[in-house]
Amino acid sequence: MESQNLQSESQAGGTMTAGNRERWGDFQMPLHYPKYTKSDYEAMPEWQLDCLLLEYGLPVIHGNVEQKRNFAIGAFLWSDR
Repeated sequence: MESQNLQSESQAGGTMTAGNRERWGDFQMPLHYPKYTKSDYEAMPEWQLDCLLLEYGLPVIHGNVEQKRNFAIGAFLWSDR
């Protein structure tokens, strides 16, 4: 009975449960959206970019640091690129 309540609650409210994890994957939106500027991303070390992408469930691309920076800028900055 409890699992039925959790499943219906997850469908209504978007809560992640084992039942809908297959459908949505492991993505979970962190509480706060990153508030970095383009210059912050351009100066960010590679390890920090990797951690940031992992935190938001985005793929850590296998490439050089510039490719990772461009990916993060594209993912998190929607204006003033």
